[in-house]
Amino acid sequence: MKVILLKDVENLGKKFDVKEVKPGHARNLLIPQGLVKPANKESLKWLEAQKKNDAEKVEEDLKKVQEIASSLDGTEMTILVKTGDDGQMFESINTQKIADKIKEMGFNVKKSQIALESPIKELGEFPIKINLEHNLEAEVTLVVAPEKEGGAEEEE
Repeated sequence: MKVILLKDVENLGKKFDVKEVKPGHARNLLIPQGLVKPANKESLKWLEAQKKNDAEKVEEDLKKVQEIASSLDGTEMTILVKTGDDGQMFESINTQKIADKIKEMGFNVKKSQIALESPIKELGEFPIKINLEHNLEAEVTLVVAPEKEGGAEEEE
């Protein structure tokens, strides 16, 4: 019996594959669990439409991610930290703080997408690589600078 897989099925195939299975296996296990549907002319037409829709969604998503990557690439951002008299930082900069800063800039980036080997524990400029979906990357420059005590009023 030919069936269309509606989900990835272990030891059988991937979503939208057309496979030959024993009729009893399909009737008793696969169809009742909603894993497959019988492959007939009507369902094969449905399958082609689904594949086309999925391809369009992937292409739209790719365009969005490319826009984000091109907008982010080369951007410089500054994170202010509290420091001691000798320039010692009282906190370290981790992926969560970087992700929050990027979100403030209007980009939706998860902390798991930020490639940072270890937290930043010193002042300065650091290149940060962001791994986006579809194997796209962007690199931003992170400037870690000391906070000025008392704010802008003290500068006068």
